[in-house]
Parts: sequence; structure tokens; C-alpha cells
Amino acid sequence: MNEVVLPLSWLRLRQEEESTRVFGPLKISARWQEVMAECHERTKQQLSQFTISPPTRRISLQFGLKQPSSLCSTPLLHTAQLIRAMKAHYISSKLHCLPVLSFFALHLSFDSPSMDCRSARWKALSLCLVILLVQSCHSARAQTPKTYIVQMAASEMPSSFDFHHEWYASTLKSVSSSELSQEAEADDPYARIVYNYETAFHGFAARLHDDEAERLAEAEGVVACSQRRIWSAGLADHDVVVGVLDTGIWPESPSFSDKGLGPVPAKWKGLCQTGRGFAASNCNRKIIGARIFYNGYEASSGPINETSEFKSPRDQDGHGTHTAATAAGAPVQDADLFGYARGVARGMAPRARVAAYKVCWSGGCFSSDILAAVDRAVADGVDVLSISLGGGASSYYRDSLSIASFGAMRMGVFVACSAGNAGPDPISLTNLSPWITTVGASTMDRDFPATVTLGNGVNITGVSLYKGRESLSAQQQYPVVYMGGNSSIPDPRSLCLEGTLQPHQVAGKIVICDRGISPRVQKGQVVKNAGGIGMILANTPANGEELVADSHLLPAVAVGQTEGIAAKKYTKTSPKPTATLSFSGTKLGIRPSPVVAAFSSRGPNFLTLEILKPDVVAPGVNILAAWSGAASPSSLPSDDRRVGFNILSGTSMSCPHVAGVAALIKASHPDWSPAQIKSALMTTAYVHDNTYRSLKDAATGKASTPFEHGAGHIHPLRALNPGLVYDIGQSDYLEFLCTQNLTPMQLRAFTKNSNMTCKHSFGSPGDLNYPAISAVFPNQPTPALTVHRTVTNVGPPSSTYHAKVTQFKGADIVVDPSTLHFTSTNQKLNYKVTMTTKAAQKTPEFGALSWTDGVHIVRSPVILTWLPPM
Repeated sequence: MNEVVLPLSWLRLRQEEESTRVFGPLKISARWQEVMAECHERTKQQLSQFTISPPTRRISLQFGLKQPSSLCSTPLLHTAQLIRAMKAHYISSKLHCLPVLSFFALHLSFDSPSMDCRSARWKALSLCLVILLVQSCHSARAQTPKTYIVQMAASEMPSSFDFHHEWYASTLKSVSSSELSQEAEADDPYARIVYNYETAFHGFAARLHDDEAERLAEAEGVVACSQRRIWSAGLADHDVVVGVLDTGIWPESPSFSDKGLGPVPAKWKGLCQTGRGFAASNCNRKIIGARIFYNGYEASSGPINETSEFKSPRDQDGHGTHTAATAAGAPVQDADLFGYARGVARGMAPRARVAAYKVCWSGGCFSSDILAAVDRAVADGVDVLSISLGGGASSYYRDSLSIASFGAMRMGVFVACSAGNAGPDPISLTNLSPWITTVGASTMDRDFPATVTLGNGVNITGVSLYKGRESLSAQQQYPVVYMGGNSSIPDPRSLCLEGTLQPHQVAGKIVICDRGISPRVQKGQVVKNAGGIGMILANTPANGEELVADSHLLPAVAVGQTEGIAAKKYTKTSPKPTATLSFSGTKLGIRPSPVVAAFSSRGPNFLTLEILKPDVVAPGVNILAAWSGAASPSSLPSDDRRVGFNILSGTSMSCPHVAGVAALIKASHPDWSPAQIKSALMTTAYVHDNTYRSLKDAATGKASTPFEHGAGHIHPLRALNPGLVYDIGQSDYLEFLCTQNLTPMQLRAFTKNSNMTCKHSFGSPGDLNYPAISAVFPNQPTPALTVHRTVTNVGPPSSTYHAKVTQFKGADIVVDPSTLHFTSTNQKLNYKVTMTTKAAQKTPEFGALSWTDGVHIVRSPVILTWLPPM
């Protein structure tokens, strides 16, 4: 097969921003002479063994107590009681910890004139202050906020709350330690909540101090409060290997450090292929395999030019390095691109091993090479394959990647593939096979804001990764021009295509360029070559309000469609239009997020409507990950900049996120099949953003549907403990293929056995045990449609699940049975779903079927489609 498969766009690595909590100086005031006069006699026996050493540290403290007598209200005041009382009277929420020794010389400032205190009073006061300061410093140092998972009893929500997330925030606020929290976080519990959980179980994840977590565990309505990590102790034991089919790898990147990793797994059968720029020593305990596949490419395009291209696993493009680091890159401190997105960059499975299979060259990626690479990767012993590639969608038996991934599935290898970047057009997906996990792209809650200030005083917010020597003053206005006309027919000049801009028209000006046709960064290069000093990149209807940041070669800001229209209107109506551009770095906490990317390819699955695609979405917009030292961040030949990390967007970036999570699941559940891993990812995905509303589509600004987001956005933590899974074996997939009217010869592409015959055990393609239900009502009257499903219990041995299904306008849905009782782990139970049309709808309806045991919620999308009359 010689079908060319080009790399899809780009992906980015999730990074964790690290913040430093700063404590200000402690200042507390009080009338201690009254306290000590009252408390002295009750404490002096306990203080007799303590003395004060010569000055070693000097600390000024002021204590303030409104009711000092309350400290000694009990017959005998123990030291611990005094300390607790003092802590209860704190009026400052900030603390500065200095080195604390066993003994202090303390200097105190009193609100009233200083008095001659007896030695015992000083001893008592000194001891209390020393113990209090030691406790406080220890607490402040130890209590760096950590992420805790808090499970709530949903049925116990007080009636005074309308929504669970309001109850969660109120509960968190009731236990907040204001003296240890930043003021903003103490006042706003929402700022400390990382996630609100509404499907897998009820509760939330929040950044808590240890003492807050202890108090929260005792609060009403809290079932459990515990610190959780994604990585299980079993991961290192299983040594999961992620194979990446792409443009190769840049082994010198710190993302591929093998620090802390043990020997290469004994099961591994792969090797490190050498060649120009890649020696055997470039592999280590992290990169344990590296191969190249080029026979198909050379057969079609001729020999690879080895003087301009590495005929070795070394990555000259950057795409393969980026995807490999996203899936399984080791943690790297202070990673960034020109100062943007600075933090700790790590892959989704940072302790997994990486095997790089180079299948893409300067002229593209050929299907025969991809097929050979998958075959070799499976033989080498990979557990997971990340394939950020895709060609045109075609019949299952004509798609080489479909055939290759079927073979991988048969050998127990999980395969994740990109959905494509042809959105927002419908029916634009690639990689449609049900044994492939097809991944769409979404945004994160991190952005890179930049501002366009027009001469009329209007500020337009956009995004940019520009960081260069050339800059525009925020206090100065510059001429701005838009070369497009008022016609609905695109003007090549409005798109800033190469050769369309003349220096006498744009020199010394900021140019507005419409997005589309040519690469975004290349438009800026065209403007720069014509003498322009800046660019405003305006979205068109195809992009909507979605913003993608780029590392431009001149000052440039990307803006949404609405803002772009406003800017262009201003240039056409103002006699002397001007503007300036400014850049604001990195911003976190963007709302709403995630949002489905406009470029992410969409369903429905035109090959088989009964199989939902995409399966899930994952971060794929503005992703930071490792980069090739041989490529510029813009990938333009004219760009001589070199970086260690790059920020990219595309379903190529979302695919390795899912591959990395699959590696985590494989490590935690090494006996799970690829279908079980896929089921865990789909049934635990969420469909709400961080504003508690339905996921949105960036292209329309409206709620997205399963045709855009599949089962939802992946949730790595939930996927490790899904409760129930839908398993599918090779024979089930073959029965599914039998519903596709394939000939015996066509089936042979998958079975490698011409004697295989169809049993016709499926009434329709919808009977495949998929973790989603997509029913298609024919154009002629039909009494009902029924699909069958089997779930496997992977949770507690004894558990009972109850079904809950969305009510649809067009059909009645009945689940039978509606209750499933499990008595053992890995037990399988069957159910069926019957859908009866009430009123045929002109557009598909979307809902969900959920099984819950009170802890797990196993959610499957349900899509009903009515075919129009012939």
C-alpha cells in the first residue's frame, strides 16, 4: 500500500505549575502582663526545668488577646492548653519562619509600658513562645498544600444548597486554616478546589494542609478524605513500554533522562538502530528502543537524502520528540518556551519506558512503513502504542492502520490514535476502527494572553507566544492596515499569503491577517518580509473564538472571530487607524475549560453510525513538551531559533495524553485487555467544564455533543478505578466486521485465515460490547431497537449497581435488568437496552446510561439517530 499518511498537527505536554507560598513577618499584639500575673502560679512548677540561653536569634513578636483571662479558666493550665489557647487567638494569617533552636533569646514589645516581670513569668512566656513558634514553623514548613480527594455523601447535602459544588465549597471553607493559607485562597474556597466530581463518585479534590484534611475528614457529609497519587507502586514492577510511531526522537532532551529507572525489562526484545546522528549510546533505561522504517517511502519517493535528513531514529522535525515526551516524559524542572508556561514538564506516565519508531520523513509517512512499524513494535514487546498520524478515512479493510492496530489489539497492545484536525466540519474523523481509541482535542485552563489596543481605545484580548528583540511600545500607537475587501470572496492579501503583500502598502504598519490556507506563523513571516512591524491574526468562521498561541517571528496577537471583525471594521471606518500590541505572559485558571478545540475532527462515524467516534477528548491546545534541537519552534526554514521545549496544538498532542494514561492503567491492571482500558477511559470521562456547565465547542460557543467530545474528557484518576468495564475480544470484533458486509477475502486482512466464517451472532453493529450506545432508527417504521451489553466487575467483589438513563423526546428507553448484583471480582453480567420510537426527530438526540453503586458511576453516552425517509 502506498497511501501517504501525513502527520496531524501538534500536541502539548501537560505541565504542573509550581507556586511558592510566601509568608510575611508574624506580628501579634497583647497585654501579656495580665495573662502572666494570672497564670504564673499555675505554670511555674512545670517551667522549673527550663532556662533561657544567651541570645542566638532575635525575634520581635507582639501578641494580642482580647480576653486573656480565658487562658487560665481551668483549675490547672497545662502547657499544651496554653499553646492551644494562644493559637486560637491568632489575628494574623501570615507567618515568617526563622531558624528555631532549642533555646531562644526573645525580645518582646508590649502595648503597655514595659514592666519588671519576675523570672518565672519570663520563663513561662519564653517557653510558650518557643513552643508556639516551633509548632507554627514546623506546621508551616510541613503543610505545603497537597491535593486530597474528598468523597462526600451526596444524599446528606443540606437543603439550603442548590448545587453540590456549593456545598463542597462551604464545607471546605469551614475547615480552612486562615493562618496558614494565602489570603485569596482562604477567602475563596473555589480557588483551592481542583476538581468537582459528579460521575465516578460525589466529592471534590482540593489543595489542603494536613491539619485541614484531618478536620475535613470529621466534617458532616464527608465519607473519606485521603491523599492520592496517580502512580501506583506496581508500575515499576510491570515496566510498561510506550511505543511512539512518529518522526523519531531527540535523545538528549532531559525529558528522556533515565534517572531513577531500573534495568531494561527482561521482556523487552527491541533494539536501538544506529545511523547518522544516532549511536547505540543514545538509548538508555528510558529510551529502550529506536528503529526506522523507510522502505515504503523510498520505493515511492526515491532514496532519502542523508545529507539533509537523518536516516536514523534522530528527530529532525520535533513532532515525534513532542509526542513521546507528552506520553512518557520524565519530570523536568523549570521547563518553558521563551519564559511561557514555566513549570515542571512531565509526561502522563513519567516512569514508563519509551520506544521510538520513526515512520515519517520529509515527504510524509507511508502506510506500508506504518504497518511494518506496528508489527515490529508488537514483536518488540510494547504495551501501548501512541500514533499521532492519520490518513483519509476509508473502509476498514482498506485502512492499513486499521489492519495493523487490529493485530496489535489481538496481542494485547492498546492503540491510541489522533482523531484529526479537520474540524469543525462534521464527518471529518480519521481512525474510525472500534479497536482504536480515537482522541479529539480540548483546551486546558492555561493561556498566554496578549492585547490589541486600537486607536479608539478598544482593547481586544488574544493570545501569543511572541518573545523577540523587536517589540512595540504599549504607550505608542502604530498604523494598522487590513488588505482584504468587503467582498465575501477571500482575498489572497487578507490571508497574507506569500507574495501578496507589497512593502509600500504595509511597511511600518501592523497588518491584520485572516487565519487559514497557510500556516499561522508563516503569515507573520510574510508580513515581516514586506516590512510590517506586527500582525493581528484574525479567526474566520471556521475557527470561531478558539485561540491557538504561536511563537511568532514578529510581534503578533491571535484574536477570535468576533474581535477580528471589530478590528477590521475599525481599520475600514477610521481615517487614520492605529493600534499597539502588548504581551502578558502566562495565565492560569482560565474559565471555562476544558473546551473542545474547533480544529478537532468530528463525528458521526460515517463508516458505522453505531460506533461512536471520537472516543474521548484530551488536552491538545497550547501543550508544552520536549522539542528537537534540529528544528525551530515555528518549523519555518527561515527561523534560526532553537529551543528545548515547544508549545503546540493539535490532536497529535491529545493522542499521547491518552496513551500515557493507558500506560498508567496497564501498570495498575496488567491483566486488562485493550478494550477494558478503553472502557475505563470512556466510562469515567467527564462532560462538564470548571464552571459546572456542559463542555462547550470552541467553534460555536455552544454545548458540545458526543460527536465532538465522544464519551467526554479523560479523567486519569477515575480511570484507574472504573468499577465496571466493557470487554471486547478478537472474536467479537470479527463478528462486528461481519456486520459490515465484508467478503471472505476482505476479512482475511484481519484474520490471516481464509477459512474464518461469520457466525452472525450480532443483530446489528450496535451489539458490539462498546462503552457507548449509538442506535440508528431506519427510515421505515420499526417497533423497537435492542442492543445487548456485558459488564465485568473490577471493583469490590460484592456490589450492586442501579441503572439511570436519560429521558429522550423521540424514544422510550428501557434497561433490563435495571439492577445488577455482583458477588465476585471479574464476574460478568448481561443487560439489554430497548429503544422504542415515540416521535422521529430530525436531528440526533444525546443522553447517557449510567450504572452506579453509590461510589462508582459507569457512564455511557447514548445517541439516537433517525434516518430520513428515502
